[in-house]
Amino acid sequence: MKLTSFLPAPELHYFTILLVTGLYTPGRGEITSLDTGNIDDVLNNAGVALVNFYADWCRFSQMLHPIFEEASNVVREEYPDTSQVVFARVDCDQHSDIAQRYRISKYPTLKLFRNGMMMKREYRGQRSVAAIADFIRQQKVDPIKEVQSLEEITTVDRSKRTIIGYFEQRDSENYHTFERVANILRDDCVFLAAFGDVSKPERFSGDNVIYKPIGETVPDMVYLGSLTNFDLIYAWTQDKCVPLVREITFENGEELTEEGIPFLILFHMKEDTESLEKFQQEVARQLISEKGSINFLHADCDKFRHPLLHIQKTPADCPVIAIDSFRHMYVFPEFSDLSVPGKLRQFVLDLHSGKLHREFHHGPDPTDSTPGQEENREVASNPPESSFQKLAPSETRYTILRDKDEL
Repeated sequence: MKLTSFLPAPELHYFTILLVTGLYTPGRGEITSLDTGNIDDVLNNAGVALVNFYADWCRFSQMLHPIFEEASNVVREEYPDTSQVVFARVDCDQHSDIAQRYRISKYPTLKLFRNGMMMKREYRGQRSVAAIADFIRQQKVDPIKEVQSLEEITTVDRSKRTIIGYFEQRDSENYHTFERVANILRDDCVFLAAFGDVSKPERFSGDNVIYKPIGETVPDMVYLGSLTNFDLIYAWTQDKCVPLVREITFENGEELTEEGIPFLILFHMKEDTESLEKFQQEVARQLISEKGSINFLHADCDKFRHPLLHIQKTPADCPVIAIDSFRHMYVFPEFSDLSVPGKLRQFVLDLHSGKLHREFHHGPDPTDSTPGQEENREVASNPPESSFQKLAPSETRYTILRDKDEL
């Protein structure tokens, strides 16, 4: 079957133009094919690498091939040095071990790497030459803004997390390590740097890196480790830049859903920062050990009215706490119970143990010793189906390899 038979109208029109004008020749794009023998060497030596994980039988992969190759040609004109940008591909049927290594669950998947490290956020934008080329250009923009005067530090936007480095020289191992960290966490923090005489007042004990948290009155935090130890400074910066409780939006919903672990969500009005702070404090106090088994999120009640309606709530009921397990949604009884010691933690543990799901089918757990339980045992909870599962990767864009079992 011809490739063009898989292309929707816009891509087909573009693909036809490329063929007619001779701008596209199948296989002409400078795409590096990766296998177990070369993948580490290629990725480790590329400042930025965009890797297409595909299967030849997948129609979406077939549609992407000519677009990906032409985008590679466009970018190569701007960045001819292959140590700067690499476009690569992995045939996941031929190299299933690589697909498993990077947890590929859909085709095509476009993952971004920096110096061999896979970035958490993959490319999920429009599948067009212009969009992919623009994405790479954005990745090549320096994420660090140079500070020309220390007075600029006093005007830093305190609604954003900010990392500031004070260095004697730009061409130094300390700054190059800082650059690597900034490139990886560019979407999570604002990065600033000062050099030479400008930075001197802040370098009383040598080069220095500080973190300015959100909030005008929150004190700065100083990095005390080695500035040349990438793993150490990356871990410290990630801890500061990536909050324990993240905001879910329609832009990052697909990415968060694809992580495959349940959501514990606070629905709150955007201006209600007090409820958010209480939720953040209790998550940190009660649930830090559950990080990795459940995603801690907060959502704007107005923007996410539909999930609220799903659990028979409206923005007027906010703040509301709920779990979405990707099969069902479960509502935390009362927001006022949030500060009751262990209450939020037990809610999450009841999800993991299957108690919430079991009670959905069979009514309250007969082993539960909660006072008054006997009288209400015949009344089964009736949680609605998952709402956020609808934000998962769409079968109109991807070939989904498997469904995950959820509670």
